[in-house]
Amino acid sequence: MIELEGVPELIDPVMVAAFEGWNDAGDAASTAVGHLDREWKGEVFAALDAEDYYDFQVNRPTVWLDGGTRKVVWPTTRLSVVRVGGEKPRDLVLVRGIEPSMRWRSFCNEILGFAHELGVEMVVVLGALLGDTPHTRPVPVSGVTSDPDLARTMDLEETKYEGPTGIVGILQEACTHAGVPAVSLWAAVPHYVSQPPNPKATLALLNRLEDLLGLRIPLGELPEDARAWQLGVDQLAAEDSEVAEYVQTLEEARDTAELPEASGEAIAREFERYLRRRDVGGPGQAPGGHATESGDASYLRDPSSGRTRPPRPQRPEPGRPETGRRKDADPPADPPAGPDEDPDASDD
Repeated sequence: MIELEGVPELIDPVMVAAFEGWNDAGDAASTAVGHLDREWKGEVFAALDAEDYYDFQVNRPTVWLDGGTRKVVWPTTRLSVVRVGGEKPRDLVLVRGIEPSMRWRSFCNEILGFAHELGVEMVVVLGALLGDTPHTRPVPVSGVTSDPDLARTMDLEETKYEGPTGIVGILQEACTHAGVPAVSLWAAVPHYVSQPPNPKATLALLNRLEDLLGLRIPLGELPEDARAWQLGVDQLAAEDSEVAEYVQTLEEARDTAELPEASGEAIAREFERYLRRRDVGGPGQAPGGHATESGDASYLRDPSSGRTRPPRPQRPEPGRPETGRRKDADPPADPPAGPDEDPDASDD
C-alpha cells in the first residue's frame, strides 16, 4: 500500500525519471534530473526499499560522519516533487536512482503505483547512450515511444528496437501496458570520450525536455560548463593526430547526413525556445537565454579552472578508436532508435 502523506494535490503532473548505470552514458541523464531537482528545490517524499532491488556487492552503501555519528546511505531510488511556476504552473515528479539489480517488474510496478496515486499524466524517461557522434556538433537527442498515437501527436519515433534492454526500456513498456503515456529521450554521447561528466549531453536532454513539455528550465551554469567541456576535449583531441583525424571523419559523416535537415520544423523549435527565454539572458546563453551547443571558443570557460575539464580522449587503434564503453556495453554503429535500444551503444 502506497501512502503519500504530506504530498499536496498536484497540477498536471508529469513524471521525469533517470537511472544511473547501463542507461546513463557520461551520467548525462541522471545529472539532468539532478539539475531539475536542484534548480527547483525538490522535496523528497518517498524512497524505495533498497533491500528489495539492489545487490549491495554491486552498488555498495556508503558511510559518513554526521557530527561524530556514523550514518549509512543505501543505494536506492528516490522520488521528489517540484513545482514549475509561470502563467500555467505544473508539477514534475522526479525519479532518480540506480538501475535495480533485481525484481525489475516489481520495481516498475512500484514506480507506476506512485504515478497512479499522484495522477501523473505522462512519464518521460531520460537516457544516454554511446554513439559515433563528434563532440564538436550538437548532441543528437531522439524521442521514442511505444505508443503509435503518441508518436504521431508529439512528433516522436515509434520504437522498433529488438534486443537486450535496460530499466529505461522496461519501465517504458510497463507504462504502455498500464495505459500510461510514456516517452524516452536519448542523448548520444561520443564513445571516444565517454567518461562522466558530460554537461553538453545533459544540456541537450534538458533542451529537448523543454520542447516536449513546453517548459522553461533554468540552466544555471550548465551552458558554460558545456562549453568548457567542449573546449577541453578540443584541446586534448588536438594533442593526438589519430583522434583528431577520427573526429574529422565523424564530423564529415554527420554534416553530410544532416544536409537536408535544415527544416522549417527545426527552425520553429529554436524560435519557440527563443520565445520562452526572451526575457532571460546572461553568460553562456544565446539571445533569448537559450544555451547553444556550438564550439565558439570565445564563449568557453578557461579549462584551467578545472571545473569541467574532461578526461583525455582514448587513443584510437589503427582504423578506429576505442569505444570507451563500460564493461557491459558495446557502442553500436548508429545511435538507437528506441528506448529499448541496445545500450551496447550506451546505457539503454
